[in-house]
Amino acid sequence: MKNYTKKTLMTGLALTGMFLAACQSPEETNVEEQKELIIGLDDTFAPMGFRNDEGELIGFDIDLANAVAEDLDYEISFQPIDWAMKETELNAGNIDMIWNGYTITDERAEKVDFGIPYLNNSQLIVTLEENGINEKSDLEGKVVAAQQSSSAVEAIESDASNISEKFQNGEIVQYPSNNDVFNDLISGRSDAIVVDETLGRFYMNQNPDAAYKVLDEDFGKEEYAIGFRPDDDTLREEINASIENLMENGTYDSIYAEWFTE
Repeated sequence: MKNYTKKTLMTGLALTGMFLAACQSPEETNVEEQKELIIGLDDTFAPMGFRNDEGELIGFDIDLANAVAEDLDYEISFQPIDWAMKETELNAGNIDMIWNGYTITDERAEKVDFGIPYLNNSQLIVTLEENGINEKSDLEGKVVAAQQSSSAVEAIESDASNISEKFQNGEIVQYPSNNDVFNDLISGRSDAIVVDETLGRFYMNQNPDAAYKVLDEDFGKEEYAIGFRPDDDTLREEINASIENLMENGTYDSIYAEWFTE
């Protein structure tokens, strides 16, 4: 009788423990998990996030993300992804944030929730001096390239002039990376390219021997923000608050000064 009672008591305690564990919220059972975040990025997007000669990830967004991680005591890792699949990777749970010069657009806002804007940008039209292109209307009949699934493509296609319909073959030539886009221009396969100003000016400064020309006209002003899953409200608010804090205490300005000059 004594053994039976002991076994019954142990079984009851085990079942109670299982019930309590099942009733605990994810916040209570996965505290350590929640302190680890994976950031998805295009690791060729200089100066936001790219690899140096040693293969290390560096850039403005890398430094800002690391500063936020230190501020909030998070462990973060960076996961290079196919930029055309960024929202799919996020919503599938393979990454926790899209953070790499990610432009706010209406189309993207249907798939992700954006954090606060943290950097201004524009879509530059870049050509070569020899191409004789001086304004947006000169792109008619020309080959124009941009990165696949980028905000550059969205900006061109939504431009009020409908100029993209007048490009050669009525299309935008698209490549997986902006490096490919610039190579296409230098090789003469494209007459002009459309790229983020942050990347475009950095790239041209690194390659001063090429006779690049930036048109006065562009394809619109933009803002960068972090992309979150729509149900990650707490994480989004926490990251937003940290970025605002870094802007107030001077950390953001120090990072900005390291990567950007007039």
